[in-house]
Amino acid sequence: MTLSPHRPIAAAAQLQRGENDMAYPAILPEPILTPEAYLLGENDNLEGIRHEYVNGLLYAMTGASRNHNRITRRLIARLEQHLHGTSCEAFPSDMKVKVQNGDDVRFYYPDLQVTCTEEIDRYYNEHPCLIVEVLSDSTQRQDRTEKRLAYQTLPSLQEYVLLSQDSPYLELYRRRSEWRRECYANAQEVTLESVRLTLTVEELYR
Repeated sequence: MTLSPHRPIAAAAQLQRGENDMAYPAILPEPILTPEAYLLGENDNLEGIRHEYVNGLLYAMTGASRNHNRITRRLIARLEQHLHGTSCEAFPSDMKVKVQNGDDVRFYYPDLQVTCTEEIDRYYNEHPCLIVEVLSDSTQRQDRTEKRLAYQTLPSLQEYVLLSQDSPYLELYRRRSEWRRECYANAQEVTLESVRLTLTVEELYR
């Protein structure tokens, strides 16, 4: 899903200097949003605009392209058929993932995720074994850096997949290979070991 990068809704106020060289806010700062307040507002959001949460700041999500939706739909259809009757379940982009490392708390909306663990919360997962993001011009840098590094801290995550929305191309990062990048394209076969699914890249593009 497309994110409005580096444009947080809540931001710290600027500081100015007074006569006594004392720093004071030019505008009263908006309070940094707590995870609990974010979830309360996000889960009851009636406007249809979703937000990702990174340490108190919100980032508005925008709509995805036609190709983006087609690729995501085809992959989740394959996964749902493949995982039927197992303890694993695939979720589309309406389900959040929580990533927490100490005081660093984030909620992202990956394009697709699979969890094989019984999750507790109704609105987010904490134990995905597979996460998939479909790249766009506005998000590919973030998907390859910030999100990839955050997702890799999840102990349950075994694989992270990036898909081009313009051509049959797939990048795969696996925990077992210390998150080294593997690249696949066109008619090449790739096995998603976390869910034991083998497919060709081009299947997702036709």
